[in-house]
Amino acid sequence: MENKPITFQFISEPSDVNYGGNVHGGSVMKWIDQAGYACATTWSGNYSVTVYVGGIRFYEPIKIGEIVKVEARVIYTGSSSMHISINVFSRNLKQPTFDKKTHCIIVFVAVDENGKKLPVPKWIPDSEEDKQQEQYAIRLMELRTQIENEMKPFL
Repeated sequence: MENKPITFQFISEPSDVNYGGNVHGGSVMKWIDQAGYACATTWSGNYSVTVYVGGIRFYEPIKIGEIVKVEARVIYTGSSSMHISINVFSRNLKQPTFDKKTHCIIVFVAVDENGKKLPVPKWIPDSEEDKQQEQYAIRLMELRTQIENEMKPFL
């Protein structure tokens, strides 16, 4: 199965503004979830739900009126889960190149109409970059397990 990135492009709008005059982080998180959902559902062929968003990193603000590009691609699959790498870029309309603004990993699980997990096609890395991305996802899974174990007494 081919792993083409899902890409959304649009202009940030005044309704996306925060109190500082830039795009609100919540708007960016919504775009991340939408692109991740489109990627996961395309990959699995089934309805998919968000189960984890981790390590979201905002590098620079996105200005109102900039072109925003959100790229989502599978970097690891479990039996029913899909780890999606999301990168958010933006550029001024007068500039030719995009700058990276945000990055995160979001995990989706494919489910049936009753919410029961469904198997997903296995993603097999075929380039060196894909193999590095898979190892990145595996390291993050290990870190999440450590964090969850640390948090258990407080749950």
